[in-house]
Amino acid sequence: MRKTKLSIGLTVSFLSAALLAGCSGGAQQQPPPPQVNVAQVVQKKVQLWDEFSGRIEAIDTVELRPRVSGYLAAVHFHEGSEVKRGQLLFSIDDREYRAAVDSARANVARAQSRVALARTELARSERLIKEQATSQGELDQRRGELQQAQADLSSMQAAVTQAELNLSFTRITSPINGRIGAALVKPGNLVSPGTSLLSTVVTMDPIYVTFEGDEQVYLKHQAMSQNGQRKSSRDARNPVQVGLANETGYPHKGEMVFVDNQLNAGTGTIRAKAELRNTDDVFTPGLFARVRLLGSGEQTVLLIHEMAVSTDQDRKFVYVLGDKNATVRKDVVLGESVDGLRVVKKGLDPKDIVVVNGVRKIFYPGAPVAPITVPMDKPDQAPPAPANPAAAKAGK
Repeated sequence: MRKTKLSIGLTVSFLSAALLAGCSGGAQQQPPPPQVNVAQVVQKKVQLWDEFSGRIEAIDTVELRPRVSGYLAAVHFHEGSEVKRGQLLFSIDDREYRAAVDSARANVARAQSRVALARTELARSERLIKEQATSQGELDQRRGELQQAQADLSSMQAAVTQAELNLSFTRITSPINGRIGAALVKPGNLVSPGTSLLSTVVTMDPIYVTFEGDEQVYLKHQAMSQNGQRKSSRDARNPVQVGLANETGYPHKGEMVFVDNQLNAGTGTIRAKAELRNTDDVFTPGLFARVRLLGSGEQTVLLIHEMAVSTDQDRKFVYVLGDKNATVRKDVVLGESVDGLRVVKKGLDPKDIVVVNGVRKIFYPGAPVAPITVPMDKPDQAPPAPANPAAAKAGK
C-alpha cells in the first residue's frame, strides 16, 4: 500500500514538472513591430495654384467657302500642311468668268465711244448757238445725252470691276498663316457660294487654352483682386501653367488674355483663355489640357506626400508617431498639389511625424512600429545598409 502511494506521488511530481517545463518553454513570443518609413511634416512658404481642365483652341479659325459657283478645277495643297497667307488653295473653272470680263470690257469700250460722240455733238451745238443757228432746246438735249453716256460708261466700268472680282474669286487663297485641314470637296464637283465648305485653316502659333472655373473660384479670384493680392486676369496677363495628357506636371508656360463678362447660368461656370507659344507644334487644337492658374500670394502651408494618405469611406487620414512609437490616426483635409506634395489644410501640426510608407502594416490605431526616417519627397527610399554587415549580423 505504501509503494502504491509513493508511485502515485512520483507520477504527480513528474507531471507537474513536465507541465511547468512546457509552460516555460512554449510561451508565444510577440512579433517585432513592423518597419515603416516616416517623415517630418514639411512647412514652407509657397504660392498656391488653382487647377482646371481645358482644351487647346486656335486663335483664328477660317472656313474656306467659294464666293462664286462653278466646278472645282483643282486642289493646290497637301492636306494637313502649313499654308501661308495668300497661298493658292483651290481653283474653280474660270472660263465663263473670263468671258464675262471680256464682255464687260467690250461694253466699256462701246460706252466710251458714245461719250466721245455725245461730247462732239455738244461742242457743235455750243458753236451753233453762238451763231444762232440752233435752238436752246437742242443744246440742252445734247448736254443730257452726254451726261447719260457718261453714266452708262460708269455703269459699264462697274460691271468690269464686278466681273474681274468674280474671276478672282475662282482662285481661293488662304487668308491667314496656319495649318489647313482636309479637302472636303474634290475636283469635278459643283460648288456654290455660302453652302460648300471646302476646308478649314487654323492658326498654330500662338495658341489658346480655354477652361472654365466655378463660381467659388471666380469669387475667390475677384476678392484677391479687390484686396490687392494680385491684379485681375481681365487687366493683367497673370501666369498659367499647362500640361498635356501624356506629360508629367505642367511644363508649359502661358499668360491669361481673357475672362468672360458673365457666368453661364446653366453650368455655374465662367470661361477664360490663356495664350501659349507653340513654336515646336506641341499643341494641336482640340487637345485636352491640364491648366493651373496662380491662385494666391505667398503663404505658409503644411505639406505631406500622397502615399501617406489613406481613405476611410469619405474621410482621409494619416498615421503619425505617438509615444513609444505607437501610431495615432489623424483625419486630414487636403488641398492643392505643390512640387509633388499635397497641402494639408486641416488636421496636422508642423511637429507631426507621418508614416509615409508601410501604412498597410498598421492594422489598428495605437499599433507600435519601427520608424525609419526618410525625406518627405522620397517616401519609398530604402533604409541605409549597415556600415559593416558582418558586425551587424554578429550583433543580432
